[in-house]
Amino acid sequence: MITPKFFIEKLKENDIDFYAGVPDSLLKNICAYIADNVDASHNIITANEGAAVGLAAGYHLATGKIGVVYMQNSGEGNIINPLASLTDREVYNIPVLLLIGWRGRPGVHDEPQHVKQGKVTTGLLNVMGINYEVLSKEEDKAEKQIAKAVKAMKETGEVFALVIEKDTFDSYKLQNVEKNDYPLSREEAIQTVAAAMGEKDVVVSTTGMISRELFEYRAAKGQGHERDFLTVGSMGHASQIALGIALEKHDRRVWCFDGDGATIMHMGSLAIVAEKAPKNYLHVVFNNGAHDSVGGQPTVGLKIDLPAVARAVGYKAAYSVSTKEELEKQLSILNSQLSVSEGPVLLEVKVHKGNRADLGRPTTTPIQNKEALMNFLKK
Repeated sequence: MITPKFFIEKLKENDIDFYAGVPDSLLKNICAYIADNVDASHNIITANEGAAVGLAAGYHLATGKIGVVYMQNSGEGNIINPLASLTDREVYNIPVLLLIGWRGRPGVHDEPQHVKQGKVTTGLLNVMGINYEVLSKEEDKAEKQIAKAVKAMKETGEVFALVIEKDTFDSYKLQNVEKNDYPLSREEAIQTVAAAMGEKDVVVSTTGMISRELFEYRAAKGQGHERDFLTVGSMGHASQIALGIALEKHDRRVWCFDGDGATIMHMGSLAIVAEKAPKNYLHVVFNNGAHDSVGGQPTVGLKIDLPAVARAVGYKAAYSVSTKEELEKQLSILNSQLSVSEGPVLLEVKVHKGNRADLGRPTTTPIQNKEALMNFLKK
């Protein structure tokens, strides 16, 4: 394995010391090392991966130096536009070093949402005309690959990618951990909201721990999973999936269980929900200020006023709670006012970081999940 210190020092020796991106579980050790050892102005956790490419481009324009953009391979979709219309040699010809975690690599067991992305990871780079190397797990070989990448970027001004397999980087534990002292766990908050729902209500839950904790709650209660659409991929798009259902099923309340990182990733979607004004739409954001599923790297979730943002774009109402008592009270109000709430309504639930070590994953396939929900919606 490569030690994170070795990797970052080799980049620094090549005058590369600016980082931006969205954390990934395969890159959590390197991201943690960067967070602890790189100045905050030179390590920016962005709303989405495309924004990180924009930041690296701006950094290059200001300094003439090469920036690093880190991401999971699921983020390739978000970077295609800026790669094709900003950094490409036929447009502005701006060099950027991409670090891409290769989830779902063919031949390596992974979750369903990563399988297709794993198959097309290098193919997308090929189509975009981006040179790449699969980073070696041996430091001497990795050093040569870094040198090759830097040489290519400086000579051509083009983007270069280092594709990172599982277990490439040695372990490193984040030291500068941002903590909060909110008493409520995300799992307990999810259980509390789910228990307050009506029998006809539907949930669209976002990727990561939220869908996993909702699935386990249903299993523990002996309930089926037909009311829940578990968005195991497509980070940031759960709110629009929920909107699509809410606009067609006026007789059902549709709950979007969202995370702070996912909400921020495509925050413009809030404005679309508000403009369409579905009365049966309830948007619950479980906010712990962290990308909890990929190493606990911070988001700006607890540094911004999400209810104020929702009200500003046109949500009919927006609330924030941070204890179980406050949450139960607010849910009771929402349930007692109308059988179908005058939405859209946003409810922010501030929770502490972390999850159970033995938290499982959905045992149904995505297609089984889809078919069960569609049958439920037909009733």
